[in-house]
Amino acid sequence: MWVIRPLEDADSREEITALLHRAYAPLRPQGFHFVATDQSVETTIERLSRGHALVAVAEGEIVGTISFHPARKGLCLTYDLPGTWSFGQFAVAPELQGQGLGQALIARAERGAATGGADCMACDTAEGATHLIAFYERLGYRLVDRIDWPTTNYLSEVLAKGLSA
Repeated sequence: MWVIRPLEDADSREEITALLHRAYAPLRPQGFHFVATDQSVETTIERLSRGHALVAVAEGEIVGTISFHPARKGLCLTYDLPGTWSFGQFAVAPELQGQGLGQALIARAERGAATGGADCMACDTAEGATHLIAFYERLGYRLVDRIDWPTTNYLSEVLAKGLSA
């Protein structure tokens, strides 16, 4: 079993980066260049430092990660709305996918965002990553916008969900 907790200074950013690479690796052969497939440790550190970061730990190993923060403005209309937070750096070890850890990480991030004053949580993913979109939709997220990131090779769909206080 895993434990979800806030990121600690002692947590290895190299281990988190390796987890992101492993979790996103299956998307590369599908033609998607997610930044997380090969991002540097420095990118991981920068992205985790944007807000609140959580890790899931099992038997002393980091097996999941997510970060959440007020949405960065100027990216799309949804992220510009007051009270909108977003999450990223979301990954679950491939061997644990489909066991509820991803859903638990997102639920914790949603609660943290609501506590921080958010009334909406949003994320974005490749428009062709239908399995990811379906996962977010099962959690109550709905397609609300699109972004064309300069660092990816796909159009991103922005999904959002209202949060209760």
